[in-house]
Amino acid sequence: MQDADKNGNTNQTDGPEHSALLGRMLKGEKLALAKLVTSVENDAPFVPEIMEEIYPKTGRCYSFGVTGPPGAGKSTLVDKLIARLRAQDKMVGVIAVDPSSPFSGGAVLGDRIRMQRHALDEGVFIRSLGTRGTGGGLSRATGEVLRLFDAFGMDVVIIETVGVGQTELDIVDIADTTLVVLVPESGDTVQTMKAGLMEIADVFIVNKADREGADKMVSDLKGMVELNDCRETDWKVPVLLSQANQDQGVDEIYKELNNHREFLDTHTTEGERKAKIRRRHFLEILGHRFVKKVEMLAREDERFRDYLEEVQQDDANPYEITKTFFQDEEFARKIFGATQTKPS
Repeated sequence: MQDADKNGNTNQTDGPEHSALLGRMLKGEKLALAKLVTSVENDAPFVPEIMEEIYPKTGRCYSFGVTGPPGAGKSTLVDKLIARLRAQDKMVGVIAVDPSSPFSGGAVLGDRIRMQRHALDEGVFIRSLGTRGTGGGLSRATGEVLRLFDAFGMDVVIIETVGVGQTELDIVDIADTTLVVLVPESGDTVQTMKAGLMEIADVFIVNKADREGADKMVSDLKGMVELNDCRETDWKVPVLLSQANQDQGVDEIYKELNNHREFLDTHTTEGERKAKIRRRHFLEILGHRFVKKVEMLAREDERFRDYLEEVQQDDANPYEITKTFFQDEEFARKIFGATQTKPS
């Protein structure tokens, strides 16, 4: 495994060098991959060009997300699943989305410490990303890093998220399969987040099964699956027990991962799945580019600053001002007239 600076402030590549860097990455150089991941995390101005070039090379890897409350044993489980994937000679990428450091904005290193036995394995590449305050428990860069890993040639990409909550359910929009990991003490979590959990979970796992209440948790989850069976597919969500630190129950989890992957392959055509993914990517890219344009105007456009001053007045109505802004043809030209934003 090779890893890069996770703090988002080193290894930044200058624009003129990025084409050569991309070429080195596509030839299998992990250092080049690491530098491009840093550029993506920093939202470097040339990143759209990189992503446009690699996109035709994506869509080949299988990805699964692992989410759940802190302390549920997600990283330990990921460690065990990596071992099984490597036993089948799969090249594995791991994106560990960590709580951002309050000082640097970078990612906390706990996940990589727990996965350190894979540190010398050339078939594993682990990268931590800080959430930097992003809602949904996922770094803004997660989707683009996944696509870099895909273009690099990873067979499987694992995404481990910060936690699970009402607004922390975005993993379903990125991963092919979602594992929700809980512990016997997670009863309150389950009760307060039923709807979200039911929507995102492809496999439920009750980890640390040696603790009191594990069997009851399994029973409760199975009941919830039955009562909330409103999913768009015929996939029946399994509920599994495990003790990841003892490597117990992990074979069953690995089996269900493969079962869900086969289910996806047999119940949707490749064209349908790729069309859905492209639509999601388009909306994601469009939203991000629009925000970047508005941020640029906020910094550089005097007229836009007039809007900002107006909205801060005591009697201001932000909805009314927003409507006026969208009807302003000059700003429409400024936002949509150019293809690139200026660097931050």
